[in-house]
Amino acid sequence: MASSQIPHFNYIFTGTGLSALMTVYKMVLSGKFDDKSILLLDEDTKKTNDRTWCFWAKEETVWNSVISKKWNSALFANENFSRDLDLKPYQYNQIRGLDFYNFVFDELSKHQNITFLNEKVTDINELETHVFVGTEENRYTCGSLFNSIYTKAFALSQTKYPVLQQHFVGWFVKTEEEIFNPEQATFMDFSIEQRGNTRFMYVLPISKTEALIEYTLFSENLLPKEEYEDEIQIYLRNLGTDQYQIIEKEQGSIPMTCFPFWKKNTNRVLNIGTAGGWTKASTGYTFKNSDKKSSELVGFLQNENLKMSAFHKKNRFWFYDLLLLDILYRHNELGSAVFLSMFKKGNPALIFKFLDEETSLIEDLKVILKCPKLPFLKALFRVMLR
Repeated sequence: MASSQIPHFNYIFTGTGLSALMTVYKMVLSGKFDDKSILLLDEDTKKTNDRTWCFWAKEETVWNSVISKKWNSALFANENFSRDLDLKPYQYNQIRGLDFYNFVFDELSKHQNITFLNEKVTDINELETHVFVGTEENRYTCGSLFNSIYTKAFALSQTKYPVLQQHFVGWFVKTEEEIFNPEQATFMDFSIEQRGNTRFMYVLPISKTEALIEYTLFSENLLPKEEYEDEIQIYLRNLGTDQYQIIEKEQGSIPMTCFPFWKKNTNRVLNIGTAGGWTKASTGYTFKNSDKKSSELVGFLQNENLKMSAFHKKNRFWFYDLLLLDILYRHNELGSAVFLSMFKKGNPALIFKFLDEETSLIEDLKVILKCPKLPFLKALFRVMLR
């Protein structure tokens, strides 16, 4: 039994990133967990605008009140081609990290069964009847634990599943000249030098003089920070300005891998978010996947007879992602060509539906058959041999 000297909770969340906050918020909305004690632990106070999330959607979501900008059109380009993508019936939505944190914590603060503590987790130990959690300051126990603290070593210490990073540096700039189209986001602009990698610019314009510009790579290794920033300066110059003010900066590195993180799940410990394989492996998109998975998890938890290890289900989209990552891992320079083949003549709405893992098999083929055949056949052969 857990010692009476150590505070005990029904649920503990180690890490309070996107997946944890979405899950706890939806637990509150469901009204099914009001009698459960919930502890959230994170060394970060979540008081800064440390990231930007984007997702496409057709209908309103529970996050609509914190969407800061929507676009109905997007641009895809490389050095020889550009296409304006009509996103209907979807809209591309932007949420600032700080707005999301404030929105969720404002609701959680109204519920006495939920506690947030700004402490760094140092130890998780699953015992037969409970889970022990140690921080730098205290010790706690719980019946079930949800961990979103990502451990790089799990994926990097194996060779069966390729591991890339979606790594980026972004500047939110305000320019003197009107150089942006606030009605159109830039998904991928591959017109920049590729240097043997998959490199593109991602632009989220807020007005004619304000935008978030991110220099982004899908590759194995990170760059020195000045290299990302030099490329942003060159891109702004090519857009027509040297006169701008940097309002905010952000940077990140999101693992892109089909490594089966869910195999680390146990009867009492469930890995969620990036730590649980919730990030879309082929794109690095996190928000939509976490939104879906958190809803599934809240429904799953209402059946207390199910073991946590039974939560994850692998699907065919995991296999599609594995093929693409195998190609980009071996031939990182092919990224521009692969994405061009999808977006050059493909139906944008169908591509989004495919990336959301909501297509039928026939619709899957309509997207997949637009991709370069030989690299995918070679990847299929390699994966089958494993």
